[in-house]
Amino acid sequence: MRIALLADLHANREATEACLAALARAGCTRHVFLGDLVGYGADPGWVVDTVRDHVARGAIAVLGNHDQAAFKSPSEHMHAQAREAIAWTQRQLAPEQQAFLRALPLQVEEEDRLYVHATAASPAQWGYVSGSAAAGRSLDATTQWLTLCGHEHLPALYYTQPGPAGHFAPTPGVPMPLVASRRWLAIPGACGQPRDGNPAAACAVFDTDARTLTFLRVPYDHDRAARKIVDAGLPGGFATRLLDGG
Repeated sequence: MRIALLADLHANREATEACLAALARAGCTRHVFLGDLVGYGADPGWVVDTVRDHVARGAIAVLGNHDQAAFKSPSEHMHAQAREAIAWTQRQLAPEQQAFLRALPLQVEEEDRLYVHATAASPAQWGYVSGSAAAGRSLDATTQWLTLCGHEHLPALYYTQPGPAGHFAPTPGVPMPLVASRRWLAIPGACGQPRDGNPAAACAVFDTDARTLTFLRVPYDHDRAARKIVDAGLPGGFATRLLDGG
């Protein structure tokens, strides 16, 4: 089975549509959404409805910090423009869409895998897996063989070894074999708001039979997505990020 992995969709319809199409072409028959469906982008209702439809058909989705903020007060740690986007998002979402977000779990275990938005060490605190030390703490917090998370917006692959966690910089389109003797933590990157200098949307495929993980970069109409952010009256910086991947 091939599992589609999407994180940080951030209300970006164009990126989400492009990634879902690419993952279908890759043969994925199951989907996992690793949080932050909303925030920053101009299409929160469409993205929530799309993920909700997938969940109704057996997909897994977990709660992200922007999702949580969409049905309660934003965290004081969110910067002012992110809080502005959340306030706008709250006005766009219907009660049933907010209810869907409210019902999302912080993390889900499935077979030998853990799905979580932030870190397994403290999922409700929204810490970042921003390097080997943080990856090691997250790996230490679970016995699962593979942890899959989002939040960081940068594609990455970490693994257990003596001392700090090891790190691979993934090459898009190249299947990475995940050997059974190590435990792994992977961040597929941000579908809806990449921040690694590459504006192409990010997602990944986990092949449960081959035990490989393939990171993907998917071009999409980021100009259209950026214009919609500006037209909605959201902070222009969120549009600029889509254009330069920063």
